[in-house]
Amino acid sequence: MTTKIRFEGVGRTFPVRGGRERLTALESIDLDIAEGEFTVVVGPSGCGKSTLLDLLAGLGTPSSGRVLLDGRPVTGPGVDRGIVFQQYALLPWRTAQGNVEFGLEATGVPKRERAERAREYLELVDLAAFADRHPHELSGGMKQRVAIARSLAYDPDVLLMDEPFAALDAQTRESLQDELRRIWRRTGKTIVFITHGIDEAVYLGQRVAVLTSRPGRIKSVVDIQLDRSAAEDIRSAPEFARYRHEIWTLLHDEVVRAQQLEKEAVPA
Repeated sequence: MTTKIRFEGVGRTFPVRGGRERLTALESIDLDIAEGEFTVVVGPSGCGKSTLLDLLAGLGTPSSGRVLLDGRPVTGPGVDRGIVFQQYALLPWRTAQGNVEFGLEATGVPKRERAERAREYLELVDLAAFADRHPHELSGGMKQRVAIARSLAYDPDVLLMDEPFAALDAQTRESLQDELRRIWRRTGKTIVFITHGIDEAVYLGQRVAVLTSRPGRIKSVVDIQLDRSAAEDIRSAPEFARYRHEIWTLLHDEVVRAQQLEKEAVPA
């Protein structure tokens, strides 16, 4: 399989306010992601998951190592990467259609083509009937569908998703997980998805990369092989529970370690 994304010895440090010390968020990250792969990244709070995604998005620069996309170093943002955040960041004065068209305007797509492509991607996320609605007229799940359509509309090679369903209720979250898998199968995009949820990671990912507590390193990469052809809900299958327990065990040790480090950092 063709490698789409490569992290080579990636580290990221930040200056600590009021001092000369630097905080190490990520350290020695080595990870290859194949073209068309759905990779999920999990880890304890503060382990650098979002920092990792920011580096891939070109919103930050590694302090060491490099991030490669199609064999070329990432040096800044680009239309080859679409980003979906936890907050929808929709323009309140624009309709769903207008929000999807917004990114296309910035890339110079002609007006008629913008409208056609926006309708196409609203249909892809099952929102064609709500094209003329403004964000305040949409539910949280609908807003996130618009955000996904907006990111897909200019046809990026890679879709980056930073806990996009975290603020939604459980039922809506599971519905959008199903929707995202359907979109992924249909489009063949390479997806890198950040989450705190172990169930979400197992359900969505072909591979799940587990990060250590800060500084974040790759602790393990778990290959997820589930039989999704069965009629029953895969979340209730024994193999789903096995993967969930494996990742929970990997994460549990890191969460305990992170809590212990926090206690040691507090002055007596």
